[in-house]
Amino acid sequence: MPTSPSSSIQEARQALAKRLRELREDAELTAVALARAAGWERTKVSKIEHAARPPSITDIRTWCRVCHAEDQTEDMLATLRTVTGMYQEWKRLQRTGLRRLQEQRTAVFEQTREFRSYASQVVPGLLQTPEYAAAILSAVAKRNNVPNDVEAAVAARMKRARLLREGGHRFAFVLEEAILRYQIGDAAIMAGQLGYLLSVMALPAVSLMVIPFATPRKTHPLGNFNIYDQTDVRIELLTAAINITAASEIAQYRREFELLASMSVTGKAARALITNALTDVQ
Repeated sequence: MPTSPSSSIQEARQALAKRLRELREDAELTAVALARAAGWERTKVSKIEHAARPPSITDIRTWCRVCHAEDQTEDMLATLRTVTGMYQEWKRLQRTGLRRLQEQRTAVFEQTREFRSYASQVVPGLLQTPEYAAAILSAVAKRNNVPNDVEAAVAARMKRARLLREGGHRFAFVLEEAILRYQIGDAAIMAGQLGYLLSVMALPAVSLMVIPFATPRKTHPLGNFNIYDQTDVRIELLTAAINITAASEIAQYRREFELLASMSVTGKAARALITNALTDVQ
């Protein structure tokens, strides 16, 4: 089973905390002495070294200066940026609306040659119709209380979908059958979305797989995750996006994807599941 995103982030935070503690020890400073020299409250150093409190950019610079390790500052800041980038809160990413975020993700997709996506909750963005995407993004904008630029965000998402038809990219999607049954928007929106899935299956660069309800499980359903080549795994939670970049963890997600794919059906069998859902919704 893939490593928990929260545990991966905590491990990265602990690794940074350990490096900072080593700098202090190399400088032969006690935690109290470092705090005093930095002008901090007495417990701040301990909280940072136990990964109970994340350091800021200013904290890193001060820490390195007090420990006479200014040559380590940029390396420590790079590590901090990596740790911070692993966990990105939606309220920060979406503070100016949804369009910009959609446009930023397009650049990532353009650089990706092999894209794998597992979905248990909603149809993946690349496979969404404008109406289905609008229903999803409208709910996000309302829930997160962000500027309503849904129309522009949908347009950006649809522009990204051109990559399905361009050369140089391969796409593999594994969908749980439940996605075909969850009603997003009204019946007409769902009918349009299911019909589009039937058409997109014919694209040469697309492999669309569905895990039937009745299939004996080799692993339980997971939350949605996307794999970009062998460089990044992205997981979207309710409050934040998690980016996994450790090679060992990416390999683990790739293995899990293959396990999920081995439970799925393709071709005529997948078409039958989608068609049945379409018939029921009409």
